[in-house]
Amino acid sequence: MKRIGMLTSGGDCQALNAAMRGVAKTLFNAKEDVEIYGFQDGYQGLIYGRFRLLNYADFTGILTKGGTFLGSSRTPFKTIRLPGEDGMDKVAAMKQTYYKLQLDCLVILGGNGTHKTANLLRTEGLNVITLPKTIDNDLWGTDMTFGFQSAVNVATDAIDCIHTTAASHGRIFIVEVMGHKVGWLTLNAGIAGGADIILIPEIPYDIGKIAKKIKARHDGGSRFTILAVAEGAISKEDAALSKKDYKKKIANRKHPSVSYEIAGELQKRCGLDVRVTVPGHTQRGGSPCPYDRVFASRLGSEAGDLVLKGEYGFMVGYKDREIVRVPLEDVAGKLKAVDPKSSVIKEAKLLGISFGD
Repeated sequence: MKRIGMLTSGGDCQALNAAMRGVAKTLFNAKEDVEIYGFQDGYQGLIYGRFRLLNYADFTGILTKGGTFLGSSRTPFKTIRLPGEDGMDKVAAMKQTYYKLQLDCLVILGGNGTHKTANLLRTEGLNVITLPKTIDNDLWGTDMTFGFQSAVNVATDAIDCIHTTAASHGRIFIVEVMGHKVGWLTLNAGIAGGADIILIPEIPYDIGKIAKKIKARHDGGSRFTILAVAEGAISKEDAALSKKDYKKKIANRKHPSVSYEIAGELQKRCGLDVRVTVPGHTQRGGSPCPYDRVFASRLGSEAGDLVLKGEYGFMVGYKDREIVRVPLEDVAGKLKAVDPKSSVIKEAKLLGISFGD
């Protein structure tokens, strides 16, 4: 008998259900005795013992559904060792639930913070296998994360829709794309949507150069300009601040986000109407695109195979178009950022896209 615990942690995204389905179908189709316990709302379910025994029917009809049928929540890694408001020792509680159910393994789906906690549980002696979930595509050790391509599709569609109204009114439009620490989503959606300017956290921008680009387009006969701006885009002046001073400035920011700050500056410098559009959580919602359905199913299948073989302590990732297993200790705590000197940045600049640098 194999007893498996499964949970989804952190922000939700498309294809979580597809990945869990891939794991379950692989286990059930192996014709071995298997019990799968689904923990509700991520690590909170593991901490407080909120779970239910899942059967084959729970994994049917969910391939195309976004979100996660188990529910999810954020349990910050930086506080995982600190007692909760109720005095709960979270790590001890998770271990207690694991041993009480006599689990052979935990299958955990999540992003960076989730992987830090998963690796902590591994060091505490629990058997763990993880799957790389995040629309940010910022997990180290894998070329791709599921949810990313679906989010790119949503963000690109938003930019596509903005083009017609921007052209009609001759305005500057800023589309704010999710991504606080890395710019993969903004970069890909910006290129796919034909943005004229792309601002990402890895390349601090000069507002003067952005204004110069817009004026050059206007003088050349272009009636509008589209900017794809990451949530975490940062100016060269702010990038020079200490981490403490920058956090203080963000806390006292008069604008809802950096996009509105940029809009105000461009309005003054260019004398043109500037509008901001924020697709927000739509980028994490809806059905997974076909790519993500296939990709998540492949990752889930490999995770199921690792469970059957009793090979634990890995993240199932994707390298050079092949599904691979990556040691958890190599993944936890590392961020995969956009390299400003990478070929994709160079090629985007050859297309005439400005990064504000």
